[in-house]
Amino acid sequence: MRVIGLDVHRTFAEVVLLEDGQCRSAGRVELTAERLEAFGGRLLPTDEVVLEATGNTAAIVRSLRSHVAQVVIANPLQVRAIAHARVKTDKIDAAILAQLHASGFLPTVWMPDQGTEALRRQVSRRTQLVRQRTRLKNEIHSVLHAHLIPRCPFTDLFGRKGRAWLAEQPLPPDERCGVEQRLRECDRHGEDLAVIDRALAQATLQDPRVHRLLTIPGVNVTVAISLIAAIGEIGRFPSAQKLVSYAGFRLMGPTRFRQLGTT
Repeated sequence: MRVIGLDVHRTFAEVVLLEDGQCRSAGRVELTAERLEAFGGRLLPTDEVVLEATGNTAAIVRSLRSHVAQVVIANPLQVRAIAHARVKTDKIDAAILAQLHASGFLPTVWMPDQGTEALRRQVSRRTQLVRQRTRLKNEIHSVLHAHLIPRCPFTDLFGRKGRAWLAEQPLPPDERCGVEQRLRECDRHGEDLAVIDRALAQATLQDPRVHRLLTIPGVNVTVAISLIAAIGEIGRFPSAQKLVSYAGFRLMGPTRFRQLGTT
């Protein structure tokens, strides 16, 4: 068996080949779909490829997976803790990955399927929109505070009644312009959120895991979908405790964990 170590950068990957206990440089491969496909065609079906998790890992894995026996993704933080080299070069880093994998000491991470990847991207976009909208709302509150305007008498400053009250407040023309601009941005983010929420709901409508999570008090559809996206394949966790440690929450006990993993 040969092990192919890749030290991945933004536009290229340094390649090292480990065979019969010996490492040798195999040059570089450009990280484009065409060049990766050509590189994969030169590999053997029995080869195993190893690379660290980074921003373009998923695309590289998809390009090479069909050409080799296995593509392994290393945990970069744990690799650095295990193998600290005094001299660091791209070739040495690629060789370390290959050697750790061949010796069975490589700390790996799970590669999500394409459906989970897409779900994670949508959840991430939703989170960014919520943060941006929250920032804009806080800026509007800061403007009111700076001009000694009392608290809005309505529950939601950004609802219909709250906005009518806001329009009546005495603000300098430049501040009024800034508030209105932020309100328009909030509305645009709200529209984008609605589109993402519909897409997420449609993508997970028939997912039994979401329905099981919704039986937990305090878990709504958004939280359930976010958990599914973060967890991915629940069968990769050997116990509820491992799942809790990974996800960082305590709301799911062993019984609920077993139910979530059933079909």
